[in-house]
Amino acid sequence: MSVVLEVTDLRKSFGDTEVIKGINFSLNEGEILGILGPNGAGKTTTLQMLLGILTPTSGSVHVFGKDIATYKSEVLEHVNFSSTYTDLPWRLTVQENLIWSSYLYDIKDRKKRLAKIKELFRLEPLWKKQMSALSAGQRTRVNLARSMVNFPKLLLLDEPTASLDPEVATYMREFFAGQRRDFKTTIILTSHNMAEVEELCDRVLILKDGEIVGNDTPAKLAKKLEYCHLNLRIIKNATKLTTLVDHMKGSMSENDGVYTITFKEQQLPKFLNTLSEQKIAYSEISIDKPDLEDYFMSVAKGASHEAL
Repeated sequence: MSVVLEVTDLRKSFGDTEVIKGINFSLNEGEILGILGPNGAGKTTTLQMLLGILTPTSGSVHVFGKDIATYKSEVLEHVNFSSTYTDLPWRLTVQENLIWSSYLYDIKDRKKRLAKIKELFRLEPLWKKQMSALSAGQRTRVNLARSMVNFPKLLLLDEPTASLDPEVATYMREFFAGQRRDFKTTIILTSHNMAEVEELCDRVLILKDGEIVGNDTPAKLAKKLEYCHLNLRIIKNATKLTTLVDHMKGSMSENDGVYTITFKEQQLPKFLNTLSEQKIAYSEISIDKPDLEDYFMSVAKGASHEAL
């Protein structure tokens, strides 16, 4: 498996403020990488350096084995980008925008390629409409279509399904998963939709204050959290529950008769056995183990990654 992207000691400063602080990561062919982080973490700055839009203060970005600073035009022929926050010219129709975008790349049969893009992204009803007449979700779909006009080998997606209705968002996720499966397209995406990241991404990189504080599969990152949540609807001896939770150094909240107890996951078997011994009866039970969102929130709230 070949390395598509290699980022080495990448740094970016604006004046005296260092925004990206020496990050390192790589990406293999056909891999989908999620980049997450709180607002201001440096996600957009990182993407812009990967695309050659911003020049790093130091460090390097190699795409397909070539330094993007030296071989920018050659590299970008096989790279594309889509962002929910980037607008295409509003006075142009969808068709005109995509024709214009296609001329940025060396495409042999432009007419055939645009027909394929129109079909893949279900753009027939929008084809002759001006961008100004489209809804936010429709503009997002056109932007995604534009990002595929050169059938890139490396695709960067910033909030790819924001503003899309659930049916279209699902179709887009399936489409990009299919591009990876069928054509080994390598994808980097940012998203605030943790379920989407868990579904699509092989690996997740978490940025905070310009540094990488997590870099692993979604499942392995979640497992770094020791705590789980046990939900119980108590029907007998509820007063004993508070004493038990305190004894096990957990925490508890109650909502509409359902008690949520938080403690270390390794304590779960002992806790359930003690419930039985003390005849604390319940009619409903569910266990919520940590997921990617829990890990992300722990990072966002300031827990050090060394402690996670």
